[in-house]
Amino acid sequence: MTIDFSDKTILVTGGGSGIGLATAQRFAQLGGHVTICGRTAEKLEGAVAQINASNPPGSISSIVADVTVEDQIAAACDTAASATGRLDVLFACAGGAMHMGPLVDADADGVRATVDLNLIGSFLSLKHAARLMVPAKSGSVVLMSSGAGAFPHKWLWAYGMSKAGIDRLCTYAAEELGEHNIRVNSVQPGIVDDELMAAITAGGALLDDYIEQMPLGRLGTVDDIAAAVTFLASDDASWITGVNLGIDGGHHLRRGADYSKLFG
Repeated sequence: MTIDFSDKTILVTGGGSGIGLATAQRFAQLGGHVTICGRTAEKLEGAVAQINASNPPGSISSIVADVTVEDQIAAACDTAASATGRLDVLFACAGGAMHMGPLVDADADGVRATVDLNLIGSFLSLKHAARLMVPAKSGSVVLMSSGAGAFPHKWLWAYGMSKAGIDRLCTYAAEELGEHNIRVNSVQPGIVDDELMAAITAGGALLDDYIEQMPLGRLGTVDDIAAAVTFLASDDASWITGVNLGIDGGHHLRRGADYSKLFG
């Protein structure tokens, strides 16, 4: 079957760069009406221009929204739905890490900010997408987790616990929303060669540690993740829900990366 998002509306949070941008572009190339959101208007405008330059059969637009601010993410969901009157797909990609290091030295504010952005931001995005999907009795949600949420990566515990929460949010939401024909899945990327991870992928002991722990022995690309997300969001995956999908070159088969090596 050929994946087709023609006449479907899609919201991608964190769509201004990296995995979010690549996935938004793939949705547009597959015919979707895509809205991206993020906190920086200039970055969003650049992403829209980049996607438009590829002349996709779908459409692309943007709205400034912080996923941790409920009114803003609610407005982003409504805007994304305005093209057809419904919201078909949410890819909740926005996230980040505001703490890294030993637990005993942790800055509580950085830990709270990490949980707020990743877990609460994903919850608010899902809440307001589902608000629009339930009346339509249809929808697909993909949440952005991480391999760090599935198995320990030394010193990345604050980020990892917030991502583990996203995986549990996924399974709870899949159970609750299934009766409304809404599917919810999450993806757990390994290390991806994008601007967010540039300090690591440029080389060094931490990158070497990552590669050593991956059976496939290479960095991921944003397109690797985009391909999996668009599949999970598509009708080709219509009997898949509640899955936490590792996309990591097999990293989950071994041990997590040792982030203390970034500072060694």
